[in-house]
Amino acid sequence: MRILLSVYLAVFFLSALLSFILDRINIRHLMSHGHEAPDVFKGEIDEVTLLRMRDYTLARSRIGSFEDLLQAALTLFILLSGFISWFAGKILVLEMGYIVSGILFFFGIALFLGVFEIPFELHRNFVIERRYGFSTITFGLWFSDFIKTTIISAILFSIILSALLGLISAAPDTWWLWMWGFYFLFQLLINILYPVLIAPLFNKFEPLSDPALKEGIIALMEKAHLKAKGIYKVDAIKRSRHSNAYFTGLSRTKRIVLFDTLLSSHARDEILAVLAHEVGHWKKGHILKQFVFSTFFSLFLFYLAYLLMNWTPLYSTFGVTVQAPYVGLLLLGLVAKPFAFFLMPLRSGISRAFEKQADDYGYELLGGPQPLVRALKRLAKENLSNLHPHPVFAWVYYHHPPLTERIQRLILEK
Repeated sequence: MRILLSVYLAVFFLSALLSFILDRINIRHLMSHGHEAPDVFKGEIDEVTLLRMRDYTLARSRIGSFEDLLQAALTLFILLSGFISWFAGKILVLEMGYIVSGILFFFGIALFLGVFEIPFELHRNFVIERRYGFSTITFGLWFSDFIKTTIISAILFSIILSALLGLISAAPDTWWLWMWGFYFLFQLLINILYPVLIAPLFNKFEPLSDPALKEGIIALMEKAHLKAKGIYKVDAIKRSRHSNAYFTGLSRTKRIVLFDTLLSSHARDEILAVLAHEVGHWKKGHILKQFVFSTFFSLFLFYLAYLLMNWTPLYSTFGVTVQAPYVGLLLLGLVAKPFAFFLMPLRSGISRAFEKQADDYGYELLGGPQPLVRALKRLAKENLSNLHPHPVFAWVYYHHPPLTERIQRLILEK
């Protein structure tokens, strides 16, 4: 058991150390170059904005590093302090039944970890984002969002966990396969219902009122041989001045959503360019590919959980005396986290490849790079994006190519 614990701790501290080093080299790189305008931005961005970009990134990086450190410490505490055995024992004494006990166990752990996340969330929204002119959210709205998100998450998680524990009890040898089927259908249902049932609980969605822009969007979609059930404006400004646009939903609930902040700050051709990029994701099958990958990866995870959940060394390595399926699931989740860090470059690399393909499609759909280039430059300045990420940091973490790289590629290679 000591060997297994030593291996886990070695991987845990190695992932934490690498994460810390990456943060440091990214910050140092930004401190050295943050005052410089990249070639594609020269003459278009002033020194004051450059320094605000630098300081905004530094502020978010520092609070993020501290949060990561605290989360790592809490993970070690939960695994090594005997907390799991103590808490699982308290749940068993209640004699609430197998499924209810599992739900209470996970909710208790989530509550314990969630309490420590709240100060960071408040600091980001009401200190950093407000200091740099982004946050417009009131505390009342933030609290309302928090309550709604907690309730919805609790309901959805309870459904999944109840199905999982019920299937483990009913079909101990094949539950992983049945659960995979249930999870697939559940994900599909949520993707269909999210735009019409969940999203409206947080924002107001209105049909796009600008007839010229709506006509341009319809023409763009027809050119791409796509149909959306609606084009909507969302009231994002009540929370933040950050701007965005996205596609959401499946089948009859598929729709285009534009942030009101995007509509108010971007020219019509820039908005169409942002949408053309998103259309590229649909036409290249990225959304379907991600869904298929997620589906089959979940099958692998369920089968792995089936193999390891009753493995005695999983419990004894961390001194856990209560060997119940829900305890095993928690242990697997906590143990897997540092190992998952080493898969991040692969995941990020695939995402960046998809983004390049979407840029290429948007370029072809619009007949030139300039609208998208202008949109990316404006988004960079408005959102105070980091124009100088360290290449290694971007290779590990960035799901989009760095902005200067995207713009240079559009201008020079096209």
